[in-house]
Amino acid sequence: MAAGTIGNVLEWYDFSIYGFFAVAIGRTFFPQEDPVTQVLAAFGVFAAGYLMRPLGGILVGHIGDRHGRTAALTFSVVAMALPTFLVGVLPGYATLGLAAPVLLTLLRMIQGLSVGGECTTAFIFLAEQAAPGRRGVAGAIASCSVTVGMLMGSATGAVFSALLSPDALASWGWRVPFVLGLFVGLAGFFLRRSIEETPRAPATPSSRSPLAETLRHHGPLVAKLAGFAVFNSVSFYLVFLYVASWLQTVDGIAPAHALGINTLAMVLLLPVMLAAGWLSDRVGRKGLLLAAVALGFVAAIPLFELMLHDNLTLVVAGQFGMVLLVGPPLGIQPAFMVEATPPAARCTTIALGFNTTFGIVGGLTPLVATWLVHRTADDLSPAFMIMGAAVISFASVLTFKEAPRRLAAHDSA
Repeated sequence: MAAGTIGNVLEWYDFSIYGFFAVAIGRTFFPQEDPVTQVLAAFGVFAAGYLMRPLGGILVGHIGDRHGRTAALTFSVVAMALPTFLVGVLPGYATLGLAAPVLLTLLRMIQGLSVGGECTTAFIFLAEQAAPGRRGVAGAIASCSVTVGMLMGSATGAVFSALLSPDALASWGWRVPFVLGLFVGLAGFFLRRSIEETPRAPATPSSRSPLAETLRHHGPLVAKLAGFAVFNSVSFYLVFLYVASWLQTVDGIAPAHALGINTLAMVLLLPVMLAAGWLSDRVGRKGLLLAAVALGFVAAIPLFELMLHDNLTLVVAGQFGMVLLVGPPLGIQPAFMVEATPPAARCTTIALGFNTTFGIVGGLTPLVATWLVHRTADDLSPAFMIMGAAVISFASVLTFKEAPRRLAAHDSA
């Protein structure tokens, strides 16, 4: 479990601290002209790395399908830990000039490659190694590692901000959390090197690459997986990234309160995902997913209306209600995807479908939500985005067959 989840923890730890220290990063690596331009440039570099996710999924997926899941996970954790450390020690614009933002961009792109393969391969590794009847729980634990990483990053940023003066934090303090990421990466490397995969059914010999096999034989399956992931990607990015700023803009809630509510919501998400994974092992996954996505369609507007109130208690209730909608599909997703795909090209197939949606649809969701609220003057616009995503994912889930409840643990049947 530790070997399978530690990479996701590091990935989202880095995600959180980069966002937390974006202002300091912009000042360090970009010309000191306009502070707003510096922040935009810092987030632009972040986005450039994010767009590498589909390519990373193909690369790490190829390793996973040809050389085993452990080899892929070992590669991805190294490709994530080293750039994270190097960002922390990279000299800024004052020392390197234009080379500083160029090198920063290259490091973030390497991290993006790792991210694209780490998340899905970890899902697959834990689900495949789980005992019969335990895939849902194992997959939910993999999903929980994302939230744990975000919480660790937020907590680290908050601690350093409290301990250091603003000047110290801007000059050198922001670098320390990135350097500390190296130790998490080293722990992941040695953990993963010591893990021996349980033997699986041998892949069918082929001279074609896993990507070519996937595109030739599993193109419709990739499309269905991408459609299934739409609800999770849109709802996750809205509830845990966009809503914090939405509450400040629409309700006038203080930033500290908005971020505090968001942190409590992420803590609540952990038991919700675990409970959903556990339940899916007992009653099946397809029915639960259809019910959860349908409930998301019905409850999106009422919950956003709750969050529009001035009463802080109602705001919290609305946010927690959204967690109850978002959590079950996120917890069930890993096991559902594993059981829907053939073992020989599983890493590549899931990486393509999952990363295409999360990288493009999820990545654009906060921007689109901001534009819709401004364009329509309707503060409930994000709720309509969740409803539209629910329709797409519901239709996609309908096309899948329910997997046998007690599949063999390693697809040997």
